[in-house]
Amino acid sequence: MPRIVRVAVPVPLHRLFDYRLASDMAEPGPGSRVRVPFGRRQLTGIVVEIADNSAVADAKLQEVSALLDQRPLLTEELMQTLSWAARYYQHALGEVCEAGLPTGLRSGRELPESGVPALELTASGRHGREQPGHRRGTRIDALLSLLAESAQSTAMLDLEIPGWRAAARTLRERGWVSELRLTRQPAGRAAVAAPLLNPEQKQAVDAILGSQGRFSPFLLDGVTGSGKTEVYLAAIREAIRHGRQALVLVPEIALTPQTMRRFRERLGMDIAILHSGLSERERSQAWLDAARGEARVVLGTRSAVFVPLPAPGLIVVDEEHDTSYKQQDGFRYHARDLAVVRARALGIPIVLGSATPSLESLANVDAGRYRPLRLSQRAGVARPPSLQIMDLRNKRLEEGLAINTLDAIARCIARNEQVLVFRNRRGYAPVLFCRSCGWSAQCARCDRPLTVHRGAARLRCHHCGAESRIPSACPECAGIALAPQGQGTERIEEALKQRFPDVPVLRVDRDSTRSRAGRDAVFEQLDVEGPRILVGTQMLAKGHDLPNLTLVVVTGVDEGLRSVDFRASERLGQLIVQVSGRAGRAERPGSVILQTHHPDHPLLLALIRGGYPALVSNLKDERRAAGLPPFAQMALLRAESKSLVDATAFLTEAVALAKSTGKGIMAHGPLPAPMPRRAGFQRSQVLIEASTRSAMQAFLPDWLEAIRTWPGARRVRWSIDVDPVEMG
Repeated sequence: MPRIVRVAVPVPLHRLFDYRLASDMAEPGPGSRVRVPFGRRQLTGIVVEIADNSAVADAKLQEVSALLDQRPLLTEELMQTLSWAARYYQHALGEVCEAGLPTGLRSGRELPESGVPALELTASGRHGREQPGHRRGTRIDALLSLLAESAQSTAMLDLEIPGWRAAARTLRERGWVSELRLTRQPAGRAAVAAPLLNPEQKQAVDAILGSQGRFSPFLLDGVTGSGKTEVYLAAIREAIRHGRQALVLVPEIALTPQTMRRFRERLGMDIAILHSGLSERERSQAWLDAARGEARVVLGTRSAVFVPLPAPGLIVVDEEHDTSYKQQDGFRYHARDLAVVRARALGIPIVLGSATPSLESLANVDAGRYRPLRLSQRAGVARPPSLQIMDLRNKRLEEGLAINTLDAIARCIARNEQVLVFRNRRGYAPVLFCRSCGWSAQCARCDRPLTVHRGAARLRCHHCGAESRIPSACPECAGIALAPQGQGTERIEEALKQRFPDVPVLRVDRDSTRSRAGRDAVFEQLDVEGPRILVGTQMLAKGHDLPNLTLVVVTGVDEGLRSVDFRASERLGQLIVQVSGRAGRAERPGSVILQTHHPDHPLLLALIRGGYPALVSNLKDERRAAGLPPFAQMALLRAESKSLVDATAFLTEAVALAKSTGKGIMAHGPLPAPMPRRAGFQRSQVLIEASTRSAMQAFLPDWLEAIRTWPGARRVRWSIDVDPVEMG
C-alpha cells in the first residue's frame, strides 16, 4: 500500500495535493517541508497530513522529490493557527503556509547554521590596537574597543556602532577581526537596572504575571509617555526567568533599533530581530533561533507573528492600533488579531498596548473579552503636552508654516530645545503645475498626480512606482513656468534650513531611511543633544522617545478632515495624539501646534477638550448607529482588469450570487474604488456587510467557491479582504 502525504503547495488553489512517498523515504511529520513536482515546476510545500489512501489513482500519484526537514519546521500549534487563518481570511492554505516562513526558508535551501553571525578580535587586532600609530576616536577604534571586551553579534554591533560595517571591512583586510557564530545567550554586560514602577505600572505588571500559563488578553491603554514599555519589560523579564520566550511585535522597522537597544540594555541579552530590512539569511536565522528555543526574546514587525515559540510565555503587540499590522496584498491577515489567536492556542497572556487603542480593541474590552489596564499619567516628572490650534484663515504661510508657528520654532531653538515638524507626505511637492496652461504631471497608469522629488530630480508615483525625470519645460505648451504645488517633507526641510541656517535639520521619512545605512545614519542623529529640527512623516509618530523634544508642529491636518473613509476620524485622532506625544517626555514641558483652516471642527474640539477618550466615545456612538465596524462585520471583494466592463461584469455576477446564497448578508456594488485606476488596471469593488462574525464566516466559503467556478472570474484579477482596514 503506498504511503500518501497531503501537501499544501504555494499556489492560489483551495485544496491539498496528494503525493506518494518513495519506499526508502522517511515518513515526514505534519509541518515538514517537501519538494514536490507541480506541473513542470518543482515547488516547496508543507506536509499537512499523512493518509492511507487517495482519491487519485495510484498510477497517477507523483512521488515526493525530496524531504527537506528531519523534523517538522512548523509546530503543531503553528500549523493549526495557519489553517485557522486560511479559513478565516479565505486564502489558499499553501500560500498561507508559505507566508508563515521567512523567504529564505521557502525555497528548500539548506538551513543556516545554528547561532548568530558575530565578529571577534584576532591576536593581530589586539596587538595593532595598542600600537602608537593607532588613531583614537574613530569608528574603527570604537569597533576595536567593543570587540576587545568580547566577541559581538552583528545585531549587537548594529545597536552599539551604527555604520560599523565599513570599519569591519577595513579591519578584515588587515586581519584584525574574524567572523564566527555565537549561540544566543545573555550578553557579557549586566542588565541596566529597571526604574521603580509607579502604582499603575505595578498594578498592570501584577495582573499580567498573575495570568502566566493561561490565555488572558489585556489592553494596556496608556497615555503617551506613561511607561508602557516598562510594563512590557517587567513581564518579559519574568517570562525569561521561568525559562519561557516572549514575542514582541512593533508596527515599523523604524521602531526596532531604539526598542532593541532598550530591550538589550534592560534584559542583558541578545534579541532576535525579524523585519524586512534584514537580509534573507538574517531573517531565517532569527526565525530558526526562535524555533530552536535559543532566542528568548523575538522582536519584529508584522510577519514575526508566525515565529515558532517552543517555550511560549508572553506575546506583546505594541501600538496595537496601527494599520501596518494588516497585510494589504496577497494573504491579507491582521498580525494583531493573529497574535491573539496564537496566544489562545498557546495558553499564554497577550498584551495589546497603545495610547490610542483601536475601536475594535475597545469594543472587545466593553464586551468583556479583553481585560483593561490603564496608565493615566506620564512616567516620572513628565507632564502631558499642551495643545494649541493655529487658525490659518487669512494668514500668510511660508511653505505651509504660519509666521506664528515659525516664531514658536525660533523660541524653542533659542532655549536649546528640539522641534518636530510633522508632515505626513514625503517628497518635495505633491504636484508639478504649469502656470501658463494649467498642465500638471499625472501618472500615466494611475488616477493620481506624480510627486516631485527634487533631491533625486524625479517625478514619482507613490502608488505604482512609476517615475520619470522632471521636465525642463511644460510638455503641453513648452512654457517654462513649471512650479511645484504644495509641500512635502523635502520642501519643508529645505525651507527650514534656509530659515534656520545654523540649526541642524533632519528629515525622517521613507526616502531618507530606505537603505540600512540611511536608517543607521538617521537614527544615530536622533539621540544627539542640542537644538535640532526634525521633519518627519508618521515614522516619527510611533513610539520614539526623544527627551529633548519640546515642540511638535502638525501640518496637513485639513487633509484628514476631508476624507470620506469612515475610519478617517479615528486615524486622524490617533495620529495627532501619537505625534503630539513625542513632546515633553522628560523634565521640560511640551507643546503642540495644530495648523488648520477649520479650528471649529468637532474632531479637533473633542481632542482639545477631552483628549482621545472623548473622541472615541463620539466615534463609537456614530459607528453603532450606522452599523459599522466594530459593531458589524465587513469583507471587500476587489476586482481589477484592463477593461472596466470585465471588472463590472464580474462584480455584478458576484452580487447576484451573494443575493441568492447569503442570508443576513448585504452586498453593495459594484462600486468604484477610491482610486479607480492604478498601475494601468481599472478597479472596482463590492462591499459585503454582516451583523455578526459567524454570519460572515458562514457565508463567505460557499459564495467564494461559486465565484471561482464562474467562467468570467478568469478574465479579471480579484481578491477578498476580510476585515479590511483600507476601503480602496
